[in-house]
Amino acid sequence: MAYIDYEKEPKSDIAFVDMKSFYASVECVMRGLDPLRTSLCVMSRADNSSGLILAASPTFKKVFGKGNVGRVRDLPFDIETRKFKVDPFKDKGIRITKDLVSYIETWAERTLIVPPRMALYIEENLKIQEVFKNYAPVEEIYPYSIDEGFIDLTRSLNYFVPDKSLSRKDKLDQVSLKIQKDILKATGIYSTVGMSNANPLLAKLCLDNEAKKTKTMRANWSYEDVETKVWTIKNLTDFWGIGDRTARRLNKLRIFSIRDLANANPDRLEKEFGIIGLQLWFHANGVDESNVKVPYIPKSKGLGNSQILPHDYTDQGQIELVLGEMADQVARRIRSIGKLAGVVSIYVGYSYKENLKSINVQEKIMPTAASQILRSYVLGLFRKHYEGGAVRRLGVRYDNLVDKSYRPFSFFDDLEKIEKMEALDLVVDEIRNDYGFLAIKRGDSLLEGARAIERSKLIGGHCGGMEGIK
Repeated sequence: MAYIDYEKEPKSDIAFVDMKSFYASVECVMRGLDPLRTSLCVMSRADNSSGLILAASPTFKKVFGKGNVGRVRDLPFDIETRKFKVDPFKDKGIRITKDLVSYIETWAERTLIVPPRMALYIEENLKIQEVFKNYAPVEEIYPYSIDEGFIDLTRSLNYFVPDKSLSRKDKLDQVSLKIQKDILKATGIYSTVGMSNANPLLAKLCLDNEAKKTKTMRANWSYEDVETKVWTIKNLTDFWGIGDRTARRLNKLRIFSIRDLANANPDRLEKEFGIIGLQLWFHANGVDESNVKVPYIPKSKGLGNSQILPHDYTDQGQIELVLGEMADQVARRIRSIGKLAGVVSIYVGYSYKENLKSINVQEKIMPTAASQILRSYVLGLFRKHYEGGAVRRLGVRYDNLVDKSYRPFSFFDDLEKIEKMEALDLVVDEIRNDYGFLAIKRGDSLLEGARAIERSKLIGGHCGGMEGIK
């Protein structure tokens, strides 16, 4: 086994703060309800049975055995009648008794099902960011998502807790407690804090694997805890950066636990996974040299957009209408960053009622950012591969992006026509930039099944990804 000298590794005092069931908690607070004791879920299309569960309160999760994300059909009760449903219990070996039915229906009656309000969640998030700024400068705060964030408190600890008799671990705990109290006071929302006097990775692992289970909703992992805590994480997929596919590849190397990973030969891991293999080995040993002040920004090779349709689409014309809208939207995004697309990809996912394999195909094209051209490729791919069936998920993506100054033409290109299309796109983009997406729209966006107008009203892309549309 390779030896790691932790004394030579960088050390920072990190707090990783997570808002407990953020969206659901905000909805509870706005109604004057206790976020920890109220059964509430945030659901897209909350007024019918075709929605998705986007967030749930701790009580909802505990009572119904559901996580933050799920489908309405998997709930043990009908959301309209609040009556018990048998289907979610099939093939699970659970005996259905009168007590179980009564328990489910009683809680179903008490449960609030509400639609998402992204503007409100963003507003509450800004209040939380203001709390963070009271404890560290902006450059030492790294928002990880709308409900999570890292704070580097290395330079702040002695200011907030000047007691020299306390260890840095105790000081970090005291400051984290202050942050929790301030967030609760400002928003009414409870928070969990994973702490580390070592690095951001250990703070994140601590939050996911211990802090959420403690009464104080705080815990601390540092280098001395690697063997007793990091190595004892039960499942490979519970570890940051390891999904099902990576876990299967690790299993083939006879690596079944984080302890196995930490004690594996790093050269063998690098041979199998490349640089990611080495990173996994270092992470399993608690080593992370990333810096909150210099957050990692992944390089994007392409841009895309996907959405779950509000109901099953069986009419090919309506499916093509939505795909065309998405093709235009992503085209606008690549124009906004001065790029041309060299590859067009589409994804078509069928309804769960269909026993059909999803369509996931792509095509290389001459680099372009013209909406009309990209739309034609998107629809061409769809028509080539679609053979009928109820569709519920769609995706459009453009890859192999090159700078717009790179403009190849073939002998057969109509340069005058291409220039006119580009000029039209430019005018439409400028109008929408100045006056909003709805200031100018295609006529087919008014047809039945169209989604662009409705989706243009969404915020932040959280419910569909409308980046590039104002």
